[in-house]
Amino acid sequence: MKGWIAEGDRRVPGVNGVLVSAVARTVPWRALGAGAAVGLLIVGLPRLLSTPPDPWMALNLLRASALAFALGLAFLLDDPARHITTPVTTPRWIRTGLRAALVAPVAALWWTAALALVPREVRPPTGAVTLEAAATAALALAAAATAVRLTDEPEPGPSVAAGVLTTAVLAPLLLPGRWALFVPVGDPRWDAAHDRWAVVLVGAVLVWGVCGPEPLRRGLLRSPSGTSDPPRT
Repeated sequence: MKGWIAEGDRRVPGVNGVLVSAVARTVPWRALGAGAAVGLLIVGLPRLLSTPPDPWMALNLLRASALAFALGLAFLLDDPARHITTPVTTPRWIRTGLRAALVAPVAALWWTAALALVPREVRPPTGAVTLEAAATAALALAAAATAVRLTDEPEPGPSVAAGVLTTAVLAPLLLPGRWALFVPVGDPRWDAAHDRWAVVLVGAVLVWGVCGPEPLRRGLLRSPSGTSDPPRT
């Protein structure tokens, strides 16, 4: 039947217009918009101040901009009605994946605008810095998915954002030089650092995938219909 997918021995609603509209209304657009606006403000600050950036400043402004957007993404899975929507027949991995799919084009346009704000002559290699931004965003999403998977908190966004920000601040201080991620263009470690960024990206995507399914609540068992049954005695 169109609009349905098979899951195990049952059929559940797939993606359709009604589901897309319903999920779109639950996306925290304000948090995402705030992160995007702050990110563009950061990267566009030299233009506002009429202070041409040097290559090192431009790279770090783009990194800070990517972090600001990632902090907005940390709120992507917030759902005040989480405990009400848990029993619905559409699996959580579809709903969360749809949220990410709705935000992906916005993120791509936003990052294109951020890169355009950096003068061409000081812009870092686009592919490498985009890899960093993608890995940072994926880390935020993975952290949000982990919080949803392991806790009953309906809106873990603030704590997830705090964790992502803390990690971003501490990583350059605690990582040994041979594992450095934040290196300048032209540094001999540049290529190796971006190999590590690729590993971070893949790892974050895997964590997102593992944490996608609906979590089992403590002391409760899921019935095939997706509702909670009382624990067996």
